[in-house]
Amino acid sequence: MSEHRRKQPQSPDGGRAAARRGAPQQPPPQGGRRPAPRSQSYGSPSEGYGSGPAPAGSGSGPRPGPAPADPGPAYGGRAAARRAQQGGRRRAANSSDPVTIGPGGGRSGGRGGGKKPPKWRIVDYPRWGKDGWRRWMPSWKLVTGLCLTFFGGILGVAGIGYAMVAVPKAADAATAQNNVYYWDDGSEMVATGGAVNRQNLGIAEIPKSMQWAVVSAENKTFYTDSGVDPMGIARALYNMAKGGETQGGSTITQQYVKNARLGDQSQTVTRKFKELFISIKVRNQLKPDEIMEGYLNTSYFGRRSYGLQAAARSYYGIDAVKLNASQSAFLAALLNGPTYYDPYGNVDIDKAATAESNTKNATYRWQWILDKELEFGHMTKAEHDKWIAKGFPMPIKQKSSQELSGQIGYLVSLAKSYAINNSDGEITTEKMELGGYRIYTTFNKKKVGELEAAVKKVRKNNENTKARPKVDTYVQFGGASVDPSTGAIVAIYGGTDATKHFTDNADATGAPVGSTFKPFVLAAAMTYGKRNKDWTEADGLQDRTIVSQKSIYSGKNKLKIKNYDGSVWLDKDGNEWLQTNDDDDSYGNITIREAMRVSANAPFVQLGMDVGTDKVRSAALSAGLLESSLATSTNSPSFSIGTSTPSAIRMAGAYSTFANSGKQNDPYSVQKVVRDSVVKYEHKTTAKPAFSAAVADNVTDVLKNVVDKGTGTSAQLSGREVAGKTGTTDGNKSAWFVGYTPQLSTSVVMFRYNDNAKAKNRKFLEMFGTYGKDKIHGASFPAEIWHDYMSAALKGTTAETFPNPEKLGSVVYGGGASSPSPSISASPSITASPSITPSKTATQSATPTATASDTCGTFDVDCGSDGGTTESASPSESTSSDTTNGNSSNGSSGLFNGGTG
Repeated sequence: MSEHRRKQPQSPDGGRAAARRGAPQQPPPQGGRRPAPRSQSYGSPSEGYGSGPAPAGSGSGPRPGPAPADPGPAYGGRAAARRAQQGGRRRAANSSDPVTIGPGGGRSGGRGGGKKPPKWRIVDYPRWGKDGWRRWMPSWKLVTGLCLTFFGGILGVAGIGYAMVAVPKAADAATAQNNVYYWDDGSEMVATGGAVNRQNLGIAEIPKSMQWAVVSAENKTFYTDSGVDPMGIARALYNMAKGGETQGGSTITQQYVKNARLGDQSQTVTRKFKELFISIKVRNQLKPDEIMEGYLNTSYFGRRSYGLQAAARSYYGIDAVKLNASQSAFLAALLNGPTYYDPYGNVDIDKAATAESNTKNATYRWQWILDKELEFGHMTKAEHDKWIAKGFPMPIKQKSSQELSGQIGYLVSLAKSYAINNSDGEITTEKMELGGYRIYTTFNKKKVGELEAAVKKVRKNNENTKARPKVDTYVQFGGASVDPSTGAIVAIYGGTDATKHFTDNADATGAPVGSTFKPFVLAAAMTYGKRNKDWTEADGLQDRTIVSQKSIYSGKNKLKIKNYDGSVWLDKDGNEWLQTNDDDDSYGNITIREAMRVSANAPFVQLGMDVGTDKVRSAALSAGLLESSLATSTNSPSFSIGTSTPSAIRMAGAYSTFANSGKQNDPYSVQKVVRDSVVKYEHKTTAKPAFSAAVADNVTDVLKNVVDKGTGTSAQLSGREVAGKTGTTDGNKSAWFVGYTPQLSTSVVMFRYNDNAKAKNRKFLEMFGTYGKDKIHGASFPAEIWHDYMSAALKGTTAETFPNPEKLGSVVYGGGASSPSPSISASPSITASPSITPSKTATQSATPTATASDTCGTFDVDCGSDGGTTESASPSESTSSDTTNGNSSNGSSGLFNGGTG
């Protein structure tokens, strides 16, 4: 500020502000602002407003006389007044003389230390107006307020958290279970197929002793608490906060929530609070029994066992409902940490978890739980002492994880596939993977074992891969057994071991059935009849003659096959079709019944052409074979002698139709499927009429003759009626026997095939020389297996008989055969008697193969490896050097050519 504007020092009386306070107040003049006196309107404010004597050297002395009356505040406006007031305060503060403003308001006066009172604070801390330690001591009001605020905040946060946290649905991992498969008697076969080894139980299936053991060991106030343990949670939080070992102390409700409702299993404060809120809600929403049920179904007991049922099966081999109090106490002990309480040790998990250490741990905690049950009144002293006296209930050793080994894997795969494909979408592959299904199968444990034993016996007694490595390797068998009255599959043989051989040989192999297909030709002939020569498509089933089993056809080797109208059948190259018999045997004119007995090819190929291969196809489908398994070239003559590739199951089922007097039942492997006590699928037996009883019973009568006196004699069962048929394919690449009694129908197939999926150009291999035999026939090892199995499977059951067949059809002639002359009619070679055996008559071919000595099968069914009666399908030569007729390349299917007996 320039010198001429410098303000003069104030008088000791406090300056202008003090002067104003001391001067009497005058009302302002009317009409607005009060103008300052002219003499005071200019110059220094101190000169205009000062009321004290002028300072020395100011150039003006004191005015004489009394002080003039105060004209009122002399300032130009409120803003100027404020500035003047502020300036006065500063000057007063900077005055060299101490000024006492009032109590606590000056620099040196009062208890305030000369300080101005502070602005108002929500929390008066440190305390104003206090000195020393009192300044730092909170008041009772402050303490009370803070406590109320703290606890109120906690309650508020808890309320908000409780309201905002929803109870999540049970996690998929907690609900995932095994699928349990049962034998036909309801006993458990295997638990497998789900992501977790678990089978949930209802509270009624959980023994009370198990419930009390868990309550005594884990949460004694379970039935009365709110679902949480505040002290336990506080202890856990404290340990986590200080970085120490995480600690439990959770209630059963909290553990259930952690197991089943929380996907996050981390040990954090956030998760612990979430667990707390959810547990309280769950406890309010669910009954204690529901929580106990959920807890024991989701807890881990070791040995890959989730839930009590899986644990009971794993540790004691029984269902949970059968656990006693001592066993329950041990299983409750496992909840404390199965790694260290399994008496057999878990050194693969922790080196310290030895069998000795674990046994000691388990024994101690087992007894401790029994003591707690006694202490809390959940067990009488007498019962307690009884279990203590009996000692620790040692569990069984853990079973191998190969639960699907042997035949079990094939059974499970078959039942699973059936359930998925026959439940109308109720059961899907995805749902099956989640588990929880109880599949009640049709498989009989005893019969499955007996069929497997029959196959093993043949292998043991005949297989020698060291001596015959080229012909005894890759030998495989398949088999199936079906109840004719229902279609229930009671047994299968899928291979040596489902964990090593992955294809189920009972279900689908691709092996042609050979002459076991001939009964469908006969059924078609008896159902639709032989077409007359002048038959046309427009005639439908008219101009046809139903064929009797006494009908006569030519059994000549290299028989020229003709269409029903008499024209010669030509193959794709225009060559005549010449049908051969096995070993080139020739039988001359022969009845259909006899042709089935000796398994001659020529008569059935010609009969199939006369009836129509489309009708043969229809008969096969009606019996129960699948469309997909039939040869694609159904119009080929070889179709009638087995170029199709049905499974062993379907062949057993189709023959069951004959055993059941023409009523067909589809083979099935599942009785019912249940999940969460709800039936998801249940089989209902609905037999369909496939053939008339007359047709089916006549076919049975013809097949019975095969076993009594023909190629199937090795399948005879003492004291029982048996009907069946052998089958061998071209190149000796598969051999079959399919047969039945009134109670059971069974098929067996044998073939050679390399199991190695990495092998190149895999195909069915010939069986010449296999198991030391020149040739494998259906009458050899397949029939032997069939016989041994059926003998065991039917043991103890009543022997039943087949119905007597009613007379059916007319005697027709085919293949060049004609009505015999009287001399021929007397020949036993053309009679329909079951005791007929061909003789050396003029009715037989004049070729050397027609003599009795060359057709030993006609006179001696036991000669050769299978009675000399199972025919070969080796093709006949033709005028074309690169084309064969018969079964080799005409109407063949898959990897095989034609089929033979």
